[in-house]
Amino acid sequence: MNIDEAVTLTEERLAVEGGTMGDLLGHFRNRISPVLIGDPEWELVLGRARKLPITLGALPFGFELPLHARQPSADFGVSLASGTRSAAFFEECAAEDPADQTARAIAQLFRRMDAEDSPLREIVGRKVMLEYDIGPARHDEGSLPGMFLRPGERPILGARGQGNDVGLVVDALASCVGWELTGAERRNIERTYLAQPADTRMDSFGVFPSRSRAIRLAVMGFRSEREVSSYLEDTGWPGELAAVHSVISRFKERAQVVRSGVNIDVVEDGVGPTLGLTLIVKQRYTKSSRYWLDGLTDWQPFLGALDDEDLVVSAKVAALADWVSTPTTLFAKSGRYVLLRGIHHIKLVIAGGRLRQAKAYVFMVLSAAVSS
Repeated sequence: MNIDEAVTLTEERLAVEGGTMGDLLGHFRNRISPVLIGDPEWELVLGRARKLPITLGALPFGFELPLHARQPSADFGVSLASGTRSAAFFEECAAEDPADQTARAIAQLFRRMDAEDSPLREIVGRKVMLEYDIGPARHDEGSLPGMFLRPGERPILGARGQGNDVGLVVDALASCVGWELTGAERRNIERTYLAQPADTRMDSFGVFPSRSRAIRLAVMGFRSEREVSSYLEDTGWPGELAAVHSVISRFKERAQVVRSGVNIDVVEDGVGPTLGLTLIVKQRYTKSSRYWLDGLTDWQPFLGALDDEDLVVSAKVAALADWVSTPTTLFAKSGRYVLLRGIHHIKLVIAGGRLRQAKAYVFMVLSAAVSS
């Protein structure tokens, strides 16, 4: 059974279990530490999840956990692919209610992906990721989630002359949320790509339509602090490089950092001042890693290094260590499932000359494709 067939089977079986993602998440409360997501915050997550179809559980879903905040809150993320039951849900919503901006944006993206010989599909495949603000940063009910595309089919590598691919993906994201890119934005996006070293890749593209306008770019695979600094200088990042060096150096002293990645926001004036930094230790580096979903890896060295930062809440780091699990068999009325939980990545946010935030992105995956 291939992956598409497994997803189809899992969607069919989940549809028997309930109608919404709220129904599904309700079964997992005892598996999620209240240190990470408190009871009031969990109810907020369920409130959002009840507006989404349960079939979204057939692809990776998860949470953004702020490890720097004492409040045990979380944002909620899901992924969906065209041609699935979940995709049909959003396409039907868009047809029935033209005012549903999220459904309309997703339906527009999927039309591009499903077109014959789609150049967008050749780069990013058929998947889109959504990130819903749930905690203190949440917006009104009609706001759009963050939307992300990842070049998983045709990787966009530095020094490979793939500027057209970059433009195509950015155009697809921007247009689906009603943005018309300006000449300055296009030039700034091109500049950020041309500045990439040869051994790096454009890992994801994102927009947050309900926040300040920006194109979020994630670039992964930097081999040294010098490469990171040169890249930030070449893109015109206005932040303090000394703060970036300080963070990388501290973690290198505590763990074996082998690669790093950056998240930057491209805006009309160039690049925004806030920087997301992802440090990759030896135990978890893989060139074939996938958005939201990696294989089980040893996170303890990095979590130990992170816990030494005064910024983070130690109790949350300890609870996060228990998130990673081996595949677990679950039994439901529609049959058996396998559940896998893991940490996808941890992002360190630098702004105003120092480390301001630390966020963990954790995932859950369910599959009904269980052999006898």
